[in-house]
Amino acid sequence: MTYPEAIQYLESFINYERIPKYSYNKSLGLKRIKSFLDYLGNPEKGVKFIHVAGTKGKGSTCVFIAYILKEAGYKVGLYTSPHLADFKERIRILPGKDRDEFEGMISKAALKKLIYELKPKIYRYNRNSPYGPLTFFEVYTALAIKYFQDKKVDFAVLETGLGGRLDATNAVNSVISVITPISYEHTDKLGKTLKKIAKEKAGIVKGVERAVISAPQEEEAIEVIRARCRNLHVRLFEVNKYQEVRLKLRGRHQLVNAAVAKKAATLLRKYGAKISSGSIIKGLYKAPWPARCEIIARRPYIVLDGAQNIASARALKAAIKENFQYKKLILVLGISRDKDIKGICLELCDLAGKIILTRAQNLRGSDPEVLAGYFSNKESYVTDTVSQAKDLSMRLATKEDLILVTGSLFVAGEFKYGRREFN
Repeated sequence: MTYPEAIQYLESFINYERIPKYSYNKSLGLKRIKSFLDYLGNPEKGVKFIHVAGTKGKGSTCVFIAYILKEAGYKVGLYTSPHLADFKERIRILPGKDRDEFEGMISKAALKKLIYELKPKIYRYNRNSPYGPLTFFEVYTALAIKYFQDKKVDFAVLETGLGGRLDATNAVNSVISVITPISYEHTDKLGKTLKKIAKEKAGIVKGVERAVISAPQEEEAIEVIRARCRNLHVRLFEVNKYQEVRLKLRGRHQLVNAAVAKKAATLLRKYGAKISSGSIIKGLYKAPWPARCEIIARRPYIVLDGAQNIASARALKAAIKENFQYKKLILVLGISRDKDIKGICLELCDLAGKIILTRAQNLRGSDPEVLAGYFSNKESYVTDTVSQAKDLSMRLATKEDLILVTGSLFVAGEFKYGRREFN
């Protein structure tokens, strides 16, 4: 099997990340992934998991925890989604030989070998599955878990894909479950109230954890989390205060994510892990997380961020105002169709002097003409591709300006790397 053949095989599975509308409760669930892991011999049972769900800051919190554990001398698996440019980014092991922004990313050879080994088992499972064929995310989650078992990691940090209760990552039992700030997202699937959304996120709590950690939440959301933990007799730690710490990641919201990661580390230490205060400080500072208020150029500033809901857009706006000085802001914006398009556009509108609407080469991308309707009182432009938007933004910007690329991680990824999603 060649690497392109391996990629073609992965692309053959239904991928709900590329489908804007589907039945959440009918399409997702744990029976299929759990029975497949059982068919593989339950590779998850050999790994200590930290599981992270939430709306904002899931990925950042995962990376903070992983780098703290790395600094403490542990071998750490890290599974996150979505990716910026290459889906190998989703599966990583720290420390890795490469010390770049995606340190420890699974190699082409390792991914090809995994797929080659599991392909016959996937075929046999799908042929006899009473729950229907595996999805892309279920296959990739199983690959990650098997890889972490094979590499004998000490801990694995998993980021939930969508929601929590029905997400494939929820097939494992975790040492600690973490819930980052909850806000409105995927309301067509998770529910139109914070209470309903929180119920889906809190579904990662199964009562087998040593502890659950929650970031600061709206009262409606924290009540759901408290009730879940109380009913399952698991201790909940609420992080409501944070202190200034040295981070490479910009924005005050990252201090909240760092405080949650620090709490996870201190609890792991309480339960026997050897994690020094120095490891916590170093891990928090060294953790890289591209396209989260990331500066990729100066004069003009070019800043990338994956803000894709109102709360994240609001946090991004505050971070831009707090961290940058510029003459004019040029907003490059592309949003997936299943996001709160109106809310994000209205949140970012007053930040921008000029606006370039675009979309990533992804089936979920909104038509830029639709986005343009929310910026009728602004100098705005419509482009068909991110590459065109990038060229236009560089022509419009002076050295004193700031180009902000946001709305979707896929847009940020294409702006930074070009389109190379399946390398």
